Amino acid sequence: MTEEQTAPSAEDTPIKQRKNGLYPAVSDELAANMKSGWADTERRDLAPLEQSAYAAKRRAALSARFPGERLVVPAGNLRTRANDTEYAFRAATEYVHLTGDQTEDAVLVLEPRAGGGHDARLYLLPRSDRENGEFWLDGQGELWVGRRNSLAEAEALLGLPTRDVRKAVAELTAAADEDPRPTRLVRGYDAALDAALAEHTTKHSDTELKVFLSELRLVKDEWEIAELQAACDATAKGFTDVVRELSQAVATSERWIEGTFFRRARVEGNDVGYGSICAAGPHATTLHWVRNDGEVREGELLLLDAGVETRHLYTADVTRTLPISGTFNPLQRRIYDAVLDAQEAGIAAVKPGARYRDFHEAAQRVLAERLVEWGLVEGPVERVLELGLQRRWTLHGTGHMLGLDVHDCAQARVEAYVDAVLEPGMVLTVEPGLYFQADDLTVPEEYRGIGVRIEDDILVTPEGNRNLSASLPRRAEDIENWMAQLRG
Repeated sequence: MTEEQTAPSAEDTPIKQRKNGLYPAVSDELAANMKSGWADTERRDLAPLEQSAYAAKRRAALSARFPGERLVVPAGNLRTRANDTEYAFRAATEYVHLTGDQTEDAVLVLEPRAGGGHDARLYLLPRSDRENGEFWLDGQGELWVGRRNSLAEAEALLGLPTRDVRKAVAELTAAADEDPRPTRLVRGYDAALDAALAEHTTKHSDTELKVFLSELRLVKDEWEIAELQAACDATAKGFTDVVRELSQAVATSERWIEGTFFRRARVEGNDVGYGSICAAGPHATTLHWVRNDGEVREGELLLLDAGVETRHLYTADVTRTLPISGTFNPLQRRIYDAVLDAQEAGIAAVKPGARYRDFHEAAQRVLAERLVEWGLVEGPVERVLELGLQRRWTLHGTGHMLGLDVHDCAQARVEAYVDAVLEPGMVLTVEPGLYFQADDLTVPEEYRGIGVRIEDDILVTPEGNRNLSASLPRRAEDIENWMAQLRG
């Protein structure tokens, strides 16, 4: 990886100072040469992005909720990973949902109009300046990290007026000083904005804004549903890749599985939606096993929990538990079938008008019944459920909302989410599991070290539900047949 030179300021033409001794000063002749001889690459007559119309409806809902108030939603900034290298940038969920844009340092502002409603504008970083040398001397310049859209291009694509983001702090501060109307800010993404608007916002009002934006994502529109279906379809391809390469994983480690799925995520989408859980053998009993550095052994199970994030940042979240040898042994299959029965009960409970909690309770009841049947916990089942005794081996909730975030809408109020009634357009996971820890002396030895989870992404429809990840087999016999076909 090459090391960038010092970024110039608008006054430094030509730039003569370096941050270290590795590069010579820029000569006047080179600085002049770099200013000219470049083709005009401005793209004209661009059509708006498909999601721009949907983003406009979301902004309209936001405007209606906070009339007469200035609303500021930043995309966030690059974060340093080590020294002068940054983490890959992922724009703030609230910003992406309201704009369709994914660029760093950007800010959406909804300015209240005197007659009601809001005027929306975007602050964005313009294209690299060819006059002051920024495009080739700055580490974030065009020749270092690639071309940005110009402000005119972004305006055409996103359907919003644009301004230079380098003026955002000054203009927003001045507006807040001059206009006493309330200002709300989505905090935590842009430190400069947080500091500049600290005197003009309150934590309570800013929290209300973030809660509303979280609840705004609870019901997905048709464009979002298509994105989530695409994410699930790509994820199914990733699982297929993993099965085809299981012999390589046996020869190496869980890292091979992680890398195999990641390759598909990058080819089909933007990234993985979260750290892939590639848990073989007893690692499957650790709910969020993301070290992925263990052995992959024949005769054991692989719990693979992974999802592709699309190029528009919507993610799938799917889990399959697979026999590494290609077939379940009798005990593995008994545990697997119990979890599958619990998932079937949970999915059946997902429908319009049902309580959000219903699918969890339906799945937990089946798991409690099996645990009592196997003699692992003393019944009756109602007693087990009342005391939560099944949780020693189930541990987690049975699902969550899904969308731009893998655990979407997490800032929503309890009454709007966990205590709510399901509506068409909601997308959630159903993912029961049983986990028998390797050191759990309360279960027979043959159970220890076995973990099973099955997870699918379920869309609430007017008629009931649709499994977006149904292309991946779930029944034990179907999994065995699928794996046999893929492995020849």
